[in-house]
Amino acid sequence: MALDIKIPAVGESITEVTIGKWVKKDGDTVKADELLLEIESDKATFELNSEAAGVLRIKAKEGDVVQVGAVIASIEDGGAAAKPADAAPAAKAESAAPAATKAPAAAPSAGTGEVKEIKVPAVGESISEVTIGTWAKKTGDFVQVEDLLCEIESDKATFELRAEVAGTLETVAKQGDVLPIGGLVCKIKVGAGSAATAPQATSAPAATAASSGGSDYAKGHAAPAAAKILDEKGISSSSVQGTGKDGRITKEDAQNAQNKPVEKAASSNGASAPKAPAGSRVDDRQKMTSLRKTISRRLVAVKNETAMLTTFNEVNMKPIMDLRAKYKDSFKEKNAVNLGFMSFFTKAVCQALLEYPSVNAYIDGEEIVYHNYCDVSIAVSAPKGLVVPVIRNAETMSFVDIEKEVVRLALKARDNKLTIDEMSGGTFTITNGGIFGSMMSTPIINAPQSAILGMHNIVERPMAVNGQVVILPMMYLALSYDHRIIDGRESVGFLVRVKQLLEDPSRMLLGV
Repeated sequence: MALDIKIPAVGESITEVTIGKWVKKDGDTVKADELLLEIESDKATFELNSEAAGVLRIKAKEGDVVQVGAVIASIEDGGAAAKPADAAPAAKAESAAPAATKAPAAAPSAGTGEVKEIKVPAVGESISEVTIGTWAKKTGDFVQVEDLLCEIESDKATFELRAEVAGTLETVAKQGDVLPIGGLVCKIKVGAGSAATAPQATSAPAATAASSGGSDYAKGHAAPAAAKILDEKGISSSSVQGTGKDGRITKEDAQNAQNKPVEKAASSNGASAPKAPAGSRVDDRQKMTSLRKTISRRLVAVKNETAMLTTFNEVNMKPIMDLRAKYKDSFKEKNAVNLGFMSFFTKAVCQALLEYPSVNAYIDGEEIVYHNYCDVSIAVSAPKGLVVPVIRNAETMSFVDIEKEVVRLALKARDNKLTIDEMSGGTFTITNGGIFGSMMSTPIINAPQSAILGMHNIVERPMAVNGQVVILPMMYLALSYDHRIIDGRESVGFLVRVKQLLEDPSRMLLGV
């Protein structure tokens, strides 16, 4: 008896994920809790482990976009491994061929008369309407089950709407239309049309698969998500080298593909940006990722919905730098972690938050919610964009505990393995633009929080101390806050308190 492996719920607002890298192959014998593959959402990357021991049968390919709850594989009991050897290649070839290549053979040339209405699905508890994005198909196109029809966008994320039946498409809503949940998007005349009306690229791989086996079919074949990206760029799949299983073109391959070979220049956030020859006037247009769209909407919403102000101060970093220089070696030897600046700032912020509770609060309708704990969010620049993992109950943690937690979260962010829970629920945010050389900035609040502290680079400057000019390592601090809940006196008092604690670190140990 086979056990179905389904996509688990990975977040309240996530309804679909992309199949990432399969660690195991079709036909492999796996153990319970053994890693099978990675799945990616627009917010994070997750690992999916086997729920039982047995033989793995893969049903979804790398790069496929599937709904939460969809079956992507099955685990057969140990007896399945005893099947005749000559039956395995046939089964593998059959599983490698996508449903779109097998369905045309059974598709009738005339419709059954049934019309299937495709409506806006529920995409989140607090989402009541969506905007119709780009249509991947047009009226009159013959679509297969699970073919991408269009994108729908909410104020939190972008989702893909797929065909529930095979037939001829009739679009009802246009790109840019705003529809309520349950609104009619399109209709599909079930069974109408034929495989001949589908793109020729679908039938060609089917013939190849039949004559030369699943691996030949897979080579150069674009997964659905990858095919959509290549189509938007106007790039033929034949010109793209696939790095997926058996040479498949994955979503990442499609995103990295270019119309013409151009040099790549690394951008400041670690992504690759096209670099055209000097003197040429070439534009490269790339579709925004779902994560970038979500970040964009959230930042604009914060600017529009809060009375955001920023207050500044400067901190003499010499006391902390002297303390680190004196104890950093013994600290690392004892605790196996470096003594960084972030633990000092986190401890100072927590103490100041307890003294100025409105900075650690947020507005919920007509109420103000005050937190009696400090869950400090740390802004981290990850390969796929800005993420903000949270240090829980930071006010109870020691310098060692904070440094270890910062390292753990930073490594997970670098590997795109942060979970939704690890990025949710912060009460205050710290962001460090100084690591990129920023001298001063006005950071944007991380909603629904009410304040964010911006750190900047340390610069030696001449300062007046007791009537004498002294060269000191100085840092500008910026506190952006929501003036609806935090008054000017509280914002300035909070920042002055942080400055006081940082310039005299012994205060943090004594609580004074």
